[in-house]
Amino acid sequence: MQVSIRIKVNQKIYLRDPEESVLGRNIVCNGLLLINKIGFEEFTFKKLAAEINTTEASIYRYFENKHRLLVYIINWYWCYLEYKILFNLQNLTDPEVKLKRMIELLAMPEKETAPDYISEYEAFKLVTWEGSKAYLSRNVSEDNKDKLFKPYKDLCARFVAMIKEYNPHYKFPHSLASTIIEMAHMQKFFMSNLPSLTDFGNDKTDKRLLEFLQNLLFDSINQQIKAKQPAKK
Repeated sequence: MQVSIRIKVNQKIYLRDPEESVLGRNIVCNGLLLINKIGFEEFTFKKLAAEINTTEASIYRYFENKHRLLVYIINWYWCYLEYKILFNLQNLTDPEVKLKRMIELLAMPEKETAPDYISEYEAFKLVTWEGSKAYLSRNVSEDNKDKLFKPYKDLCARFVAMIKEYNPHYKFPHSLASTIIEMAHMQKFFMSNLPSLTDFGNDKTDKRLLEFLQNLLFDSINQQIKAKQPAKK
């Protein structure tokens, strides 16, 4: 049985909810594919309009500009990823097992289409290549006030809670959580494009990437556990 879900994205990102029409869903779905194909810099609403046989004006009725479309898709991905993490971790009780599963879900997207009209794998590729452009802008403070980054913050907060469950005394859970989330994508990008910046550029396997992320996580949070243990006499 296929489960159907609907991810709701902050309404301040769009002018008209793309979920409510076939054209809107085509704009988002095909916009994602076209950005992944040609890159965000080369992407324009004119090219997207030609791709889906509509007009630029029609696309502008949904999104003010291409940056808003990018933010919309990335918000969708973070919301969907948090849903997926909740679903996969709901029956787990061991904090270590939960953290390991969390990292797997962060770094290894499924290639099958998500239970929505957007492909999880294509969205993961977009976040890997273009994700930082969502907040590395001059409008970041204003966008933050409009809570455009809330899904990302919510995901980080969930990761933080899991780190604290494993080690309540760890001093830097927020920094570690956001670093590992970012690194799961940046190291994937480096592995494929700038391999000398990784230690697994030759084999290009997710297994090595997962090993690195898990080592980074547990070496960090276990260090303070060891530091708090009484010295042997």
